Amino acid sequence: MVEYTPGYLADHWCHKGHILLCMEGELDTELDDGRTFTLRPGMSYQVADNAEAHRSSTLVGAKLFIVD
Repeated sequence: MVEYTPGYLADHWCHKGHILLCMEGELDTELDDGRTFTLRPGMSYQVADNAEAHRSSTLVGAKLFIVD
């Protein structure tokens, strides 16, 4: 379980694969090709190692279940 506080912005592009499930709040994920996605409670995504660089941010905060 990971909790991001309101206003969180990752300071790096991540190349590691993850499975994320949003439990509370909202999480914005930006891909290095410019696409963005918003996870809300009950939504999830997965990305493989070295598949797409991504970084996360949240305006309102988010509680996530993450599998690396």
